[in-house]
Amino acid sequence: MPMPSDVPIIDCMLSLPILDPDKTYAGLREAARDRESKQGFRFPAEYMFKGVPHEWGRGRDPVEVTIEEMDKWNIERALLGVHSAETRRAVQERPDRFIPSLHFDPNQGMEAIREITRLHAELGLKAVSTFPAGTQVPIDDKRMYPFYAKCVELDIPIFINAGVPGPRVPMLCQHVELLDEVCWFFPELRIVTMHGCEPWEDLAVKLMLKWPGLHYCTSAFAPKYYPKAIVDYANTRGADKILYAGYFPMGLTLERIMTEMRAVPFRDPVWPKFLRENALRVLKLEG
Repeated sequence: MPMPSDVPIIDCMLSLPILDPDKTYAGLREAARDRESKQGFRFPAEYMFKGVPHEWGRGRDPVEVTIEEMDKWNIERALLGVHSAETRRAVQERPDRFIPSLHFDPNQGMEAIREITRLHAELGLKAVSTFPAGTQVPIDDKRMYPFYAKCVELDIPIFINAGVPGPRVPMLCQHVELLDEVCWFFPELRIVTMHGCEPWEDLAVKLMLKWPGLHYCTSAFAPKYYPKAIVDYANTRGADKILYAGYFPMGLTLERIMTEMRAVPFRDPVWPKFLRENALRVLKLEG
């Protein structure tokens, strides 16, 4: 039951240092209407998190300092969004440590589709992600279907925020039930939900039982807050469906994540799948 120390971890949500939050979160600041989100918070869901490592990495080479922190906590590889020159340098210089992903806005239509295609050819893109509440494009919206089709064509998974969002923007476009028709129409598509699926985590479990291609990652949750329904599912029929994802340095430190992880009551056979093997399979990586 204790977390093993000999399994090299694959983290499905990690970033280089975030030292300009105003630039990073400009879109969400613009979408929010309350004063705190626009002027008070350093990042849009700050009211939900304590001890956010805002200044981590300042004054250091971002790639070097990130690998140093990964080594400290036995993280062998991490999925990294290639949204900047620095992150693209990271995946080009250290493909052994960083797995390229791309976050897209479906409102950009064919422009975003072409960028996915180009980066898949240039960098070996292994996944894409999107934030429905951030773009206000529902999971089952017609604007999303070309992206699902492109993922099937390229044989890469899509990571999708689901459940009530932390940033103060409307939530209905992330209702977990919207995944059902997408899974039906795209049976070859590998989908990984992000950021909890709350308060519909029981429904997420039901849909994962129903649809083989649907998965869940633990992004943006401190381990002591992993939903009970998800832990129970991993310990029973869902050992192959739950992937580890952190939230460093966006909202949590790796020290907090890995310290709290020791108390998560996964069964012994679940840990290697959760920490590594499920990510290898979903992302189609070499072990």
